[in-house]
Amino acid sequence: MIDIQSQPDDRNIPINKVGVKGIQYPITVFDRKNSIQHTIATINMYVNLPRHCKGTHMSRFIEILHLFRYEVSLKNISTILKQMKTTLNAASAHIEIAFPYFIEKSAPVSKSKGLIDYVCKIAGSSDRMDVTDLIAEVTVPISTVCPCSKEISRYGAHNQRGKVQTRLRFKKFIWFEDIITLIEKSASSDVYSVLKREDEKYVTEKGYNNPMFVEDVVRTVAEELRDDENITWFSVSAENFESIHNHSAYAFIESKQA
Repeated sequence: MIDIQSQPDDRNIPINKVGVKGIQYPITVFDRKNSIQHTIATINMYVNLPRHCKGTHMSRFIEILHLFRYEVSLKNISTILKQMKTTLNAASAHIEIAFPYFIEKSAPVSKSKGLIDYVCKIAGSSDRMDVTDLIAEVTVPISTVCPCSKEISRYGAHNQRGKVQTRLRFKKFIWFEDIITLIEKSASSDVYSVLKREDEKYVTEKGYNNPMFVEDVVRTVAEELRDDENITWFSVSAENFESIHNHSAYAFIESKQA
């Protein structure tokens, strides 16, 4: 049969990224506590296309994904990228894998347990020189109490749920659990899936005694990441879904590339 994708194209325009986007796929990821965790990922896979080629072979992306479906982690992204370049005869490759990551978390006083989900993402690219760039991303729900509201109010202070998103480049393998713990310690209080009355009292008082603006949150996270010799680059953002406004508060910090 005629291979239309391999036919020449006379427009002389290369394509930076071409491939498949928004694939919903069951994968197995490694976690620290249970060794493996089954989850559903949204995956984007791209390669470059030379100026003289009409198209890429879309089905091959899915075949590669199926080959590695049982071992998706920061450890083997380089292997997947190499396979993409080889199979699709490409000079560069890019992959993004986003998935919910579940951690069992105990309430602070009652120790009641429940699962809480975190949005994690692995992004990797490999260029024509076979240099691999990896970025780990995690989004963590938090709770904050407004320092200004506490200072000026006779009774209480307004609080809200928010989220912190951190993106990292690193030298050695890192666990998502470590990033999540760092972020949760940088907020007024953690967010839990199960809270009894004694836990709710604890969380409320903890937040009140530890008020933070979004500026405080991003600076606290950035300070920890800056002092970690394993981290070569990072960005961190915080967004508070304000309880007394119809808008969010937002802050962002990006480090210099090492």
